[in-house]
Amino acid sequence: MPQIADPARANAVDVAARLADVRRRIDDAAARFNREPGDIHLVAISKTKPAAQVAAAYDAGQTDFGENYLQDALAKIETLADRGIAWHFVGDIQSNKTRDIAACFAWAHAVDRFKIARRLSEQRPENAAPLNVCIQVNIDAQASKSGLAPEEVAGLADRMAELPGIRLRGLMAIPAFSAEFELQRRPFAALRELRDQLNQAGHALDTLSMGMSADIEAAIAEGATHVRVGTAIFGARDS
Repeated sequence: MPQIADPARANAVDVAARLADVRRRIDDAAARFNREPGDIHLVAISKTKPAAQVAAAYDAGQTDFGENYLQDALAKIETLADRGIAWHFVGDIQSNKTRDIAACFAWAHAVDRFKIARRLSEQRPENAAPLNVCIQVNIDAQASKSGLAPEEVAGLADRMAELPGIRLRGLMAIPAFSAEFELQRRPFAALRELRDQLNQAGHALDTLSMGMSADIEAAIAEGATHVRVGTAIFGARDS
């Protein structure tokens, strides 16, 4: 490939190439584990990254982006308002963030309290479709992670199902890091089994938000519908 003198163009080419690599990983894992590639949605985690990099990924065909930091996200949402981007809030949600999340995002992946779910429902604009929501599960009891213990999820799911401004879609988890493929699979399998139990109890959950740059293959093997990938697309996180 010839030298690219423009740094912005070089960065866009790099993002597009990394994005293509991640898509190949998803397609290869889907084939390996008898999944339909179209059932696996890539959420590009763009937290701390500038709007120009989000635009580069969008121009390369990516439409779903995840953000953790609300003020940073709102600036990007305004800058990129002319794109058809579906924004996912993937960070912890405090009460003072719910109004903006309800107004500006299509998904909230990390709800673990009824108070937050109720506020998101009440503050969702009337002319908008219900906000898609996942319950965050602390699937392997990490002291450093947010989320409900598995045995607490059914109670919250039952209460959330009655809220009109949100749609409970499924479960999300961030398991402890492991470099071993079979060990990576275990918490993802546990999350899938919990989702299935909830569905047997009368819910209609279709989403498993699990898997990041280092373990998307293991997540896909266990039924992930949304994989959240940042580093493999955008490089190391900016401070």
